Parts: sequence; C-alpha cells; structure tokens
Amino acid sequence: MALTTSASRLPLHVKARKETYPNSDVKRFPVPDDKVQWSVDWPEYKPVEFTNPKVLAGPVWADPEIRGPNAPKMKFNRVDGKINRRSHMKPDYEIPDGVPRNPCGRTGMTGRGELGKWGPNHAADPLVTRWKRDAQGKEVVNPVTKKKVLQFIAICRKDSGAWAIPGGMVDAGETVSVTLRREFGEEAMNSLDATPKERKKIEKAVGELFKHGIEVYRGYVDDPRNTDNSWMETIAVNFHDGTGNSVGKFALYAGDDAGAVQWTDIGSDLTLFASHESFIEKVAIRLDAHW
Repeated sequence: MALTTSASRLPLHVKARKETYPNSDVKRFPVPDDKVQWSVDWPEYKPVEFTNPKVLAGPVWADPEIRGPNAPKMKFNRVDGKINRRSHMKPDYEIPDGVPRNPCGRTGMTGRGELGKWGPNHAADPLVTRWKRDAQGKEVVNPVTKKKVLQFIAICRKDSGAWAIPGGMVDAGETVSVTLRREFGEEAMNSLDATPKERKKIEKAVGELFKHGIEVYRGYVDDPRNTDNSWMETIAVNFHDGTGNSVGKFALYAGDDAGAVQWTDIGSDLTLFASHESFIEKVAIRLDAHW
C-alpha cells in the first residue's frame, strides 16, 4: 500500500466541537473558530468533563482512569505493550499533567466521551469502489463533468444514522491490513452471518481485491466523539474493482455496526460521517472520476 496523502497540516475540526455529544444530552463548552488552537490564550475556557459510563465500566477495549495519585502510567507517543499510542501526525502530541492533549485543539470537552483510549484511537477505513454501470453494463458518464461516475460501498451507522465508510477500530496487536479486511467483511458483506459456502466466496473475493489497496489518507479524523484528551485517527485505503467482477458483483448485506449497506454514487453533494467526505474526494481525484 503506497502512501499518497497524509495529514501533515492540522485541520480545523468542526464536528469535534458539535454542541451536543453523540448518544447523550451532554453539551460541550462552546469553542469559536478563533479559540480552537491551544496556542491562543483563553483563560475563560471551561471544558465539560464527560466519559460515558460504558467506558468507565472498564471493558477490555478501554483504558483505565489515568488522573489521580494512584493512576497507572502509560507510554504515550509510543507502542505500549500491544497498544499503539503513537499518532499518525507529527510532532508528538503533548501530555500536560500526564494527560494527552488533542493536537487539533480545543473541543469543549475533557475526558474520553465514548472513546476507549486516552490519546489517539486508531481506526481503519476500507474505501471499496467500482464504476457505475447502466443496464447494458456500460460505464456511466456524468453529463456535466464528462467524467465516469464512481460508486463506493456505504453503510448506515446504527449508532448515529449517518452514512459512512464501513471501517472500524484497530484491535490491540492487530495490523491495519487485518482490520481493513475484517471490518469490511463484518460491516459490508455480512460475512459473519453467511453460510460456509458463501463466506468462502466472499473471503476469496475480498482477499484478492484487498491485495491491491492504495492508501489515500492517514491522520486525524474530525469525529463528533473526539474530546480534548481522546480523538480518532485513521488510515483510509482505496480498493478499486475496476472491472466490476470482484466485490462489485456481490449482493450487499448489512451486518455488525451497519443498519443498511449500499453502492452509493460519488459526488460533491455527499454528506457522510466524520471526515469521510474528504477521503472519498481524494479517491475521486485519484481515479479522475466525477466529483
């Protein structure tokens, strides 16, 4: 997988400052655009503290509390046992008072919200695409831009109802390539519920397609779950089925975190979860498709 685009410059996050935190009634402290960066002095800043009770309950995917005299020490900005606490962005994130600080600035909230890890929470997003075809199998061209129309596999997230790329969290000790294949199978192809024969077919097709991925983004995600101390980062990889004879011909079934799944036309009018529109745009540009 070749790196083509990364987050070398820190973006101004917007969704990470959304007033009401997802799946709660908790409201963030309002942060205007000119007060996002930590370099701007703002003594009046009073972020709201919030960590979801399901995170505080201590599931295997969540870190323990690290604030307090007897709190465990964690190795931030490095691999800590099986957990990768390094950021995709440079320089290393700051750790004032032993707590990671969001490198993209203030969010109006401290704690971890719904995220399990302090600091970066790593995800992987497989962007599976094909050319849109008509009933005769001919590639469809947009009449305005005169460019071919690209489609990607989108899922409707059960937690928010937003359409998104079928990605997910990188498990401790897991490689990104394994996460990409697992999440795509679980969320988009519903391989968890397939018969053994169907599962074999699906896994073979996904395996072949996923040998030829192109990385289109790695870095910070403007995610509504982010806080001052925990944030999402991802690696987005494009897997393009140019002939439509691989994954492009399979029926789609929703599974795992997906409420629905479909082939979706790519265009500038897309509205997706977190930073997913920007990942899609990079793919459209790379393949010289309609946008």
